[in-house]
Amino acid sequence: MIEPKYIVVGNSSDDPFAIDVAFAMGQSEDVADLISMKRFANSEFCPRFISDEQDFKEIGNKLRGKSIIIVSTSSLVMSRQSLAMRTLMIARAAKENGASEVILVEPDLYYSAQDRGPRLGLGETVTERARTDLKKFDGQLFTAKLYGQMLKLAGVDRVLTVHNHSHSVQMMFSEVFEGKFHNIIPYDIYVDYLLNSNIVKYGDDGEGLALCAPDKGAREFVKEMCNRLNLSKAKFVLLDKERTGERKVEIKIHSESEWSLDQIKGHDIVLFDDMVRTGSTVVKSCQLLKQVNPGKTVFAVTHFYASEEGRVKMANTAIDEILTLNTIPTVLNRDIQGRLRKKMVVLKIEKWLALNLRSILELPISQPEGEEADNSLYSIDMSSKNLRWKHKIWLSEQLKALNHG
Repeated sequence: MIEPKYIVVGNSSDDPFAIDVAFAMGQSEDVADLISMKRFANSEFCPRFISDEQDFKEIGNKLRGKSIIIVSTSSLVMSRQSLAMRTLMIARAAKENGASEVILVEPDLYYSAQDRGPRLGLGETVTERARTDLKKFDGQLFTAKLYGQMLKLAGVDRVLTVHNHSHSVQMMFSEVFEGKFHNIIPYDIYVDYLLNSNIVKYGDDGEGLALCAPDKGAREFVKEMCNRLNLSKAKFVLLDKERTGERKVEIKIHSESEWSLDQIKGHDIVLFDDMVRTGSTVVKSCQLLKQVNPGKTVFAVTHFYASEEGRVKMANTAIDEILTLNTIPTVLNRDIQGRLRKKMVVLKIEKWLALNLRSILELPISQPEGEEADNSLYSIDMSSKNLRWKHKIWLSEQLKALNHG
């Protein structure tokens, strides 16, 4: 059971992701029974934590000593701007009704693409900013910083997100929230799936497997994946991309790559990235990799918010399968998957997220009442019907043998 001081809510009453996180945390109360999402006739939103109508002694203090956990994800029916405003108001409502702490769990942190402004000092980048980069943001604001400051002003004390790509956002949020910013990386999810499914084939020590980073920004992540897989003969390939236009990129092997393309000929290849939008880079990368006749090319991506254009591009035969997480839960919608449906696997991370949250809050890891021990990190939504779990494939083969015997 979740400790009584912690209350999990979403920024909409029927958000399945928030409900699943609450359950994984051990919360028995339904999110919809804890907070009411009031909407006035003029369309204005006003959240209300539900209280006993007969209780006149604790007015404004219902949440005294409580920690409110707001789970915020994208939606098909509301814009991210609307959801962000809801989060701000829920956080303030919690604080104005006595909450001692407000924690925001936003797997795909909003406004992270708008991670710097038009002048030096507006965004801490890894390399020195060129004039062209400054010009790119000319006339607009450093939106991510405004969002972080607004969250803090509204009453948010701690923020947890997943695989944020921006050094600037990470530094800024750490500063605004005085170190209480947690960017958790899903290494263990990917490692578990690659070791226990047949999405790729390789030898006992990783022979025939190559992991690929599409650019230097993804290099450290993919190198750490190699280390954690502990497959001594798996190979690591680094690509390089050069933008020649707004949506045009040229891909080649990076001069610092440990292995050449010829050296991974015939390998199953997993290309990792943190996000995908238009799909231009990943398709061109996989087309380059296909030149060495790999066994299979798998694109593993944490945040899948591809546009219609992106879904059309990624239907290209250069990508054999797509492995993604549900940090943006709309990816589970078959209409969103579109023509990619038959080559997409979604790993649902609510339980893994709850385990990490418990660890950060230094809470004991416990199993919900009535549940059997379950050490899995995630559940799976497979659009295709292929068997991928190694032990299930073995069982299937055994059953077939028995039936034929």
